[in-house]
Amino acid sequence: MATASVAFKSREDHRKQLELEEARKAGLAPAEVDEDGKEINPHIPQYMSSAPWYLNAERPSLKHQRKWKSDPNYTKSWYDRGAKIFQAEKYRKGACENCGAMTHDAKSCMERPRKKGAKWTNMHIAPDEKIETFELDYDGKRDRWNGYDASTYARVIERYEARDEARRKYLKEQQLKKLEEKNSKNEGEVEGEGEEGEISDEEDDDDALKVDEAKVDESKQMDFAKVEKRVRTTGGGSTGTVRNLRIREDTAKYLLNLDVNSAYYDPKTRSMREDPLPDADPNEKFYEGDNQYRMSGQALEFKQLNIHAWEAFDKGQDIHMQAAPSQAELLYKNYKVIKEKLKSKTKDTIMEKYGNAATEEEIPVELLLGQSERQVEYDRAGRIIKGMETSLPKSKYEEDVFINNHTSVWGSWWKDHQWGYKCCKQTIRNSYCTGAAGIEAAEAATDLMKSNIARKASSEDAPAPAQERKHVTWGTDVPEDLVLDEKLLTEALKKEEERRREEKDERKRKYNVRWNDEVTAEEMEAYRMKRVHHDDPMKDFLN
Repeated sequence: MATASVAFKSREDHRKQLELEEARKAGLAPAEVDEDGKEINPHIPQYMSSAPWYLNAERPSLKHQRKWKSDPNYTKSWYDRGAKIFQAEKYRKGACENCGAMTHDAKSCMERPRKKGAKWTNMHIAPDEKIETFELDYDGKRDRWNGYDASTYARVIERYEARDEARRKYLKEQQLKKLEEKNSKNEGEVEGEGEEGEISDEEDDDDALKVDEAKVDESKQMDFAKVEKRVRTTGGGSTGTVRNLRIREDTAKYLLNLDVNSAYYDPKTRSMREDPLPDADPNEKFYEGDNQYRMSGQALEFKQLNIHAWEAFDKGQDIHMQAAPSQAELLYKNYKVIKEKLKSKTKDTIMEKYGNAATEEEIPVELLLGQSERQVEYDRAGRIIKGMETSLPKSKYEEDVFINNHTSVWGSWWKDHQWGYKCCKQTIRNSYCTGAAGIEAAEAATDLMKSNIARKASSEDAPAPAQERKHVTWGTDVPEDLVLDEKLLTEALKKEEERRREEKDERKRKYNVRWNDEVTAEEMEAYRMKRVHHDDPMKDFLN
């Protein structure tokens, strides 16, 4: 299967090979094994399992599909930038004529061209660089971040922080200039104030500066949170504004925890059901997963309200959550009140009937010691004569309830694999009790049935005496004990002949046919005698 040795196969060998492959796919034959002892999947297509001809594969193998090059560890190893391996003190033969390093020549030297190179001055010899070579694979050659040092990003942060600090400093200077101008204008108006006034002026300036700084910070925050508008132009030429209501400083759900094993985020529905930060402080978390929102607060109440509306509609009430939400909410509130009342009523009924063991009420002594007013008689030996009859425990079903005038319950009598009533021995559940008369009638009916069965069996065993048949005519099926009147039979035969002649003559056929349901035995015999038997070979000789 997994070889490319193209050898000639006869038709029979090719057919056997196909049958073997089908058996392997069906699991009836063991899978093919490669040179390493591993099983080859029989469902691999032939264009993948067949090795190229130039590999000269004589045995089944899938090595041509596996990665045969060793993977370089390119993610951990990279060029050691700026590393030096040796510092020479004098110029060496074959070194760079400009800087004196042995790792490159003068043409590829990266230092500033000297007026006189190190070859002639033999001074300021540059150290030798560390030369490395890597054999990168396809992904390693195209990895744009390979060798990137993340610590260098600290310089970018420092640069932006310095810019923000300069901006704050500039804003503070502008505010101070405005305050100085304002104070210079007020100096001409205010005269002759002492030291206390000077102190108060300085305090006022500081307070004003703080207020102005607070206003600046507040204005900056408002810039972040303000709602932006952007103009939308459609193909038809109409324009409109679209409000962008999402604050851009909000962190997306999938950025809260970048761990692969964290809560699953569904990008299609933009939902994250579980908590992405389960170990964090709950007081500091502002998002705990979609399930937390669905199962807490008013969301759970709204869900229960919907379920109540659906169940009420299924039971026949005219209620709809979307069509009449106020009505549905009012009915739900009434339902909860009625439910609580019913629950408390049921609890009170049970407590009244069985008592409450959790209360502090003392149990009566007669109940505590098992005392009662029932009279029990004992003999001299201490045996109970009467008064302590054992009471049978009752079940949850109704007992000793007699219906339809019965004096016993259903199932008190059993006979011939049937249950019945013992009082009348009837096996019908809803029958009326007939008492002793019903039992006698049932026994008499049983005896009569037995005698009839015995008489029938004896009559079948004895051969019946041959009796002479009366009025035996060809084509008749007259019973043995039937007696016919000759005169009436003759008249019936004449009528049957006239009727048959009318049927043959279409001119005498009548439109309205009257049926006579009262047929005599003679008319029936005449019909049988005149009837044509199509399966009789002598029917053509009757007339």
